[in-house]
Amino acid sequence: MDQNATIEEGEGRNGLELVRSVSDKHLDLLRPSARYNPIFKGKYTLIRDEDSQLGLYDKPLPCFGCGIGWFSFLLGFLCPLMWYYATILYFGNYYRKDPRERAGLAASAIAAMACSVILLIIVLILIF
Repeated sequence: MDQNATIEEGEGRNGLELVRSVSDKHLDLLRPSARYNPIFKGKYTLIRDEDSQLGLYDKPLPCFGCGIGWFSFLLGFLCPLMWYYATILYFGNYYRKDPRERAGLAASAIAAMACSVILLIIVLILIF
């Protein structure tokens, strides 16, 4: 059973009150906005304040909304150096700023590796 729940005798329908909410027992621990709100009466707490701000990932990604990784991946078909630029960003953990960038940067790193292998094969064929 949960540590925050208590069993008390002599109350409730069958002589037992099975659970008493934490907010009823510890009203002083709640935020003032949840403690004195007449609508909730201590049963529920507010998850966020009324003046909510935009979340970290509500902003659109750069480069026309697709992110640097996917933009570099698409632009890499015209200029393969963009794949290497995105690979440097990927191995430099640029995606920690925004995890939504990770897939595009990884795709660019894979494309850069494939491009390198193809160039290596072409150079080996031309030399030998």
